[in-house]
Amino acid sequence: MRPHFFRFILLLAVLFGDVLTQAQSNLQSSASSPPIQDNSFLIEEAYNQEDGVIQHISFVQPTSTGDWVYTQTDEWPLRSLKHQLSLTVGLNHSSAYAHSGPGWGDTAVNYRYQLAGSGETRLAVAPRLSLLLPTGDSSLGRGYGGWGLQANFPISIQHNRYLVTHWNAGVTWIPSAQNGLGQHATALNPNLGQSTVWLVKPRFNVLCEVAWSSNSVVTGPQRTFRMQSLYVSPGVRWAYNFKSGLQIVPGVGVPFGFMSVQQQKGVIFYLSFEHGFKPAHSCH
Repeated sequence: MRPHFFRFILLLAVLFGDVLTQAQSNLQSSASSPPIQDNSFLIEEAYNQEDGVIQHISFVQPTSTGDWVYTQTDEWPLRSLKHQLSLTVGLNHSSAYAHSGPGWGDTAVNYRYQLAGSGETRLAVAPRLSLLLPTGDSSLGRGYGGWGLQANFPISIQHNRYLVTHWNAGVTWIPSAQNGLGQHATALNPNLGQSTVWLVKPRFNVLCEVAWSSNSVVTGPQRTFRMQSLYVSPGVRWAYNFKSGLQIVPGVGVPFGFMSVQQQKGVIFYLSFEHGFKPAHSCH
């Protein structure tokens, strides 16, 4: 089997080389290429999608404890920059249920309002409200087990041409969260986050993200136990800009856990496709 395996790897390398060569030939010059702006991993940036531009975001995070999560988010402008709708779906696996395998997680329907600024201004503010749908099986650690609401308040500040910071404060409310035994309690989970992005080049950034959350774990009927987690995640991201308007942004992060997740380490794989789409344009 080894010769077949090595031939397969060689074929993949050749195909990847051809794709990369073609991509490089289609890239715009650096001077006319838009910079990376709305491609953080753990922290939400306060930039809505421009009219007529949609974004598809894939996020994968395996950890040293055996847990992993995959999410797919699609972001659509709604008639203007002011309003944006997005949908987040995903798969996950909890190491506490080692024999369960991966499964569908909860689903989020998100609305975000561009309250102030944009990607072209020094200050941008874009609060978000999300409806959480209990599509994951809470008995296998795949979701909250109940309907919920989530609010987040992101602020983005462009300090200069090389430095941008992003600030988050939010809360998740599940009126009737459920544990693996079918017991219910109210969960109210606050979160805070901050990231610093160094624009080494317009199309190559170094970032460090810090995300804190306090999560209620249902331990009995109307009883919860609170666990606090803190992640510090350095990372890099880079962009490929095409003449067609397509921007592809891969990224890699390395989150380190503290507090209740002190022994947890992981890796983040991020991939974004952003492109124009005529039906997304406003109807005037």
